[in-house]
Amino acid sequence: MAPHCDTLDGPVVKACQLALETGNVNYVLPFVGEKSEKELKQIFDKTMKVRESGPEVAEVADLWFFENSVRLHRESEGKPYTGLKAAGLDWGPVVPLAENDIEEGDPSETIDFLKETLQDVLEDKFLRATSLKNRDKNDVRSSREYTQAMLDFVLFSHHLYKYMTEG
Repeated sequence: MAPHCDTLDGPVVKACQLALETGNVNYVLPFVGEKSEKELKQIFDKTMKVRESGPEVAEVADLWFFENSVRLHRESEGKPYTGLKAAGLDWGPVVPLAENDIEEGDPSETIDFLKETLQDVLEDKFLRATSLKNRDKNDVRSSREYTQAMLDFVLFSHHLYKYMTEG
């Protein structure tokens, strides 16, 4: 998932809130690995019990539940837990588009946006390389500049392809 999983308005905390509202931990369990399921269930049960002590206690307990859920989620991804991040952070245009597409059941907006962005980036890299191609071969400085631009286009394309096909 996108890095926003560790924010207060990210999908893990939203699932936590739904779990607390309904009393059903199963809303958040899919975000943690199987080996963490028992631990999260115990944390959820404790949270549900202490929430009954009043609104201020519930607020602290909920935050504890959010933090532990995000920690276990990050652990399942093999990533370190660095704390909960504030809500409303700007993760760029793709995350909101992708989330909206999931809600709408149609990936078109995300696909179109990514296609346009990829085309723009590749065209820029390609034009940079080809604009430097016809250089004085005895000018090492301009040859290095061309080589860097050529490799930037080729390797960017290669790494993007590998990422898309291998994950």
